[in-house]
Amino acid sequence: MKNNYIYIFLIGILVLSLPACDFEKINTNEFEMTEEQGKLDGFILGGSFLAMQKAVTIVGTQADDKDIINQYQISYNLSADVWGGYFGQNNNWNAGNNNTTNFLIDAWISASYKNTYMAAFTPWKKIQEKSDNIAEYIALSQVLKISAWSKTTDMFGPIPYKKAGEVLMVVPYDSQQDVYTSFFEDLEKAINVLTEKADQGVKILPRFDAVYAGNTTQWVKYANSLMLRLAMRIRYADPELAKKYAEMAVSHPIGVMVNAADEAKMGDGAGYSFVNNIETLANQYAECRMSSSMFSYLLGYQDPRLSAYFKPSENDKNNGDKNYGVLAFDKKLYQGIPTGHVDDNNDIYKTFSRPNIERATPTYWMRASEVYFLRAEGALSGWNMGGDVLSLYENGISLSFEENGIEASKVDSYINSGNEPINYSINAEGYNYNAAAPTSATVALNGDKEAKLEKIMIQKWIAMYPNGQEAWSEWRRTGYPKLHRVIKDMGNLGVNGVRRMNYPASAYQSAEDKLNIQEALKMLGGEDRPSTKLWWDAKK
Repeated sequence: MKNNYIYIFLIGILVLSLPACDFEKINTNEFEMTEEQGKLDGFILGGSFLAMQKAVTIVGTQADDKDIINQYQISYNLSADVWGGYFGQNNNWNAGNNNTTNFLIDAWISASYKNTYMAAFTPWKKIQEKSDNIAEYIALSQVLKISAWSKTTDMFGPIPYKKAGEVLMVVPYDSQQDVYTSFFEDLEKAINVLTEKADQGVKILPRFDAVYAGNTTQWVKYANSLMLRLAMRIRYADPELAKKYAEMAVSHPIGVMVNAADEAKMGDGAGYSFVNNIETLANQYAECRMSSSMFSYLLGYQDPRLSAYFKPSENDKNNGDKNYGVLAFDKKLYQGIPTGHVDDNNDIYKTFSRPNIERATPTYWMRASEVYFLRAEGALSGWNMGGDVLSLYENGISLSFEENGIEASKVDSYINSGNEPINYSINAEGYNYNAAAPTSATVALNGDKEAKLEKIMIQKWIAMYPNGQEAWSEWRRTGYPKLHRVIKDMGNLGVNGVRRMNYPASAYQSAEDKLNIQEALKMLGGEDRPSTKLWWDAKK
């Protein structure tokens, strides 16, 4: 026993005599990355950037199974994707009382808030804390934050922005007008930083950039295009501010998106293959189908993008292989689901035209064709958009054809066809429904200023498919394209439809939260209802 004490004493002496660095080495897990190593490798910041990109429009990989897909469905597909006129749904959740019939479900709108605001907040805050104030990291994180949070404010209205990230018990909301003003100021600063880095040939965390692989020039183009989109959003609410930032974006030395290679999307990148959520909703869930409005426009215009967007309707094997589709110009049958139904016609509706979207189809944030239509609208208002209204409009159509693999030779005949949208009709066993054509507008850009605006918006709507959030925002802002109304208006919202999402119940939990929301509603200028218009929803 005495010898054991001597050995322990000698070992203690030896340990205490070791240099401090050796002591740290002994007590450091060699298989675990330190924070400093993470910074040097870019992993800590890179992982946060990738998380922000995945939150701009919620998207995951095969490894995420269906959780992300389900979150996308209740956050976007059963709301904005329907309200924006792209899809009808082969289900009648909650006995027809759901978002698709203008009856908003709290759990669904809560998911919309979480997946647009909170999902981007945590990684953004980490970048602010861990970036050592490296200018390009801060700048890119601001662009990504605005990409996500612009959806949140366009869904709900006032949101916490200026004091977001501060250590506060309750973070105050900012009016949507103040939020948009801050968007522009923050984007301008970020673009200035990124432009300098682009001129120097700097790449930003390329191994963690699923969108542009670190290409800073492409990020500048996207940021300018985002600025243009947001500027156009406030055209009726603040024309002077809108003009200032729209012209700033277009006149920038690097400029905005101009070709298909500029598009911002989540597909294959940063070592990941991201799954398109809509493919599962359409094929495995058998719920997401062509809307009646898309049916009227695409078949009526004889739009060659029809087969790029939707698959022909299928035979109903339960009813003698009957096909309920309508013969289109391509000699195939197509059918859409009427908007806002409460029918239990799952077996019939599931045979209707599915989105032509595969698992590997990218999820697009913005495509260059949209930018041409934004510029065309700006030019229509007399702004300097680097081209005239007609050329920008026709370039938008031409580029949309290119983006969807349609031959350029078909553009002129499409524009000059004189075709109009058609009536929607369905005749099935025990079920019939008819809806008039939403409009008589043709494709050719003629008529007065309002007629031209309608045509620009129709073509932008078609080109943006399936970006329902943007389609819904633009429909609210301009009233175009004209869409079929819901069959059953379970929310009693009338002809104006859903103008915003009301705040989820979780926003009212504590007494402090309730006071905070009351201040937000003062800024909103109306009740916390889906019928209350947002600040930028100001067209007379």
